[in-house]
Amino acid sequence: MSTKLHVAMFPWFAFGHFIPYLHLSNKLAERGHGVSFIVPKGAQSKLQHLNHYPNLINFYPLLIPHVDGLPLGAETASDVPLPLHMHLAIALDQTQHQVETILTTLKPDFIFFDFSHWMPVLAHQFGTKAIFYSVVSSATLSFHMVPSKKIAKYSTNEELVQPPPGYPSLSVLLKHKEFEIAKVKILVEDQGTGKSLYFRITSSLKDCDAIALRTNHEVEGPYCDYLRQQYAKPILLTGPVLPEISVTRLDEKWTNWLSNFEEGTVVYCAFGSQTILQKNQFQELVLGFELSRQPFFVSLSVPDGCATIEEALPEGFEERVKGRGWVYGGWVPQTLMLEHKSVGCFVTHCGHGSMWESLLSNCQIVCVPYLLSDHIMSTRLMVEELKVAVEVEREDNGWISNESLSHSIISVMDKDSEVAGLVKYNHAKLKEVLTTEGLQERYLHNFIQSLQGLLD
Repeated sequence: MSTKLHVAMFPWFAFGHFIPYLHLSNKLAERGHGVSFIVPKGAQSKLQHLNHYPNLINFYPLLIPHVDGLPLGAETASDVPLPLHMHLAIALDQTQHQVETILTTLKPDFIFFDFSHWMPVLAHQFGTKAIFYSVVSSATLSFHMVPSKKIAKYSTNEELVQPPPGYPSLSVLLKHKEFEIAKVKILVEDQGTGKSLYFRITSSLKDCDAIALRTNHEVEGPYCDYLRQQYAKPILLTGPVLPEISVTRLDEKWTNWLSNFEEGTVVYCAFGSQTILQKNQFQELVLGFELSRQPFFVSLSVPDGCATIEEALPEGFEERVKGRGWVYGGWVPQTLMLEHKSVGCFVTHCGHGSMWESLLSNCQIVCVPYLLSDHIMSTRLMVEELKVAVEVEREDNGWISNESLSHSIISVMDKDSEVAGLVKYNHAKLKEVLTTEGLQERYLHNFIQSLQGLLD
């Protein structure tokens, strides 16, 4: 009988990190292991409903100190625009004493972390192992965050987009486009805080006891092997760790609407909770859905400077698409949406969780990597290497035209299109592998065995 573990979790202060850490926590608790989840006080109530094992998963709330430059009361990445995220990272650093007090009492076997580069030194004081748990693709870490690729604020554009020596792909790459280079620059800029994201992550990877990745060999094997070679330490794979669906069925208003359309004809679009578009780009995108002539359900955040979704829509748009298109400004249960028989295409920003959800769906996949460089790398992995999706062509400055979006949608939804047939075939083959009975269970079993091996 293997021993029960006690794991502490301290993810970056963003829901795109809290939620995958909590999914893994549920999988550990399901097998009887205890989890202590350290989280900003205000975020706890928003995560409570995702805790399926409250007897084994306990939240430890932190009071987030105010840092100059941040809005009052800001606790998570959802509360601040992207240029202020490094100021939020300073607030994370200033919780170190609170975290130390919690760990002194708990003395867990492991602490899982990502942006708190000081964690390994702190953990080792209590005899706790520090595990870097990445919620982005292994291709992203392999391209940007390895010892053989040193980048800094003064790196040239050429150096920023150049793959490191020995990098395992000739196709999962960045392009020399202004907006792609700008996404990499975010990694090396510190916004006056003194510590860049690149520094935080590479330091964490160098100093941790093992690197845990939310992926599997079937999709990212060569990148996992490359990271093992680069960092010369254990690489542990959890598999995609997608949650059990907590809502059993879609809201009736959506089901009723979707049932008006033939099987596999509706285009569903979502860009994750953090993507807030400018009004002009938002309008251009919805016009692209209109132009595609397909029925569509678009779930996007209210654009910058607008009070409601309705206010942001182009003039006359609602009348023109009445009954065929729905633009919604709230949260939608994505997994259930992708499972609905009428939905046949997913237009995604390619965040890591959405990437896995798209791969495990039956939908055609259209990628619009919008916010971060890891979205671009996941897109290239799906489009150029796995060949299961298409990418929307963008102008050098990142602008997406309505023609470009509609062209990509039509290319995968036209039954006579060669592209549509190819990506559908490749996607079906890969899905068959990913849904092999017991595959995810085996990854979790081996992952927990590896953790116990690290203790021994």
